[in-house]
Amino acid sequence: MFTHIMVGADDVAAAQRFYDATFEALGIPAGTADAKGRVHYAHAGNRFIVTKPIDGNPATFANGGTIGFPAASPEAASAWHAAGVANGGTSCEGAPGPREMADGRVLYLAYLRDPAGNKLCVLHQVNA
Repeated sequence: MFTHIMVGADDVAAAQRFYDATFEALGIPAGTADAKGRVHYAHAGNRFIVTKPIDGNPATFANGGTIGFPAASPEAASAWHAAGVANGGTSCEGAPGPREMADGRVLYLAYLRDPAGNKLCVLHQVNA
């Protein structure tokens, strides 16, 4: 579906602390920086990259945009959320917990904004 997701951050070091901590809760290895200072995360054939904007303007987040990551369990989703709050993230969209969808699925969801304001979600389908 996609080759990678890249988000901007004015403070890449703060973003790396946040993402290293939150991704660790999901079993994803710590990021590695390339020669241009971008931090790369690779897991299950996917890539997530954090970078200063190439055009030199301040980083901004997508209004209405959300980036979602899978969680193996509700506990992993809650650990992700706690790690994010402890590492510069901000809780949003209510507390982590189960939410019933119109189609009958029950999803355990947790939402954060990273230090640059990007909205993230971790999802575990309870009744798979």
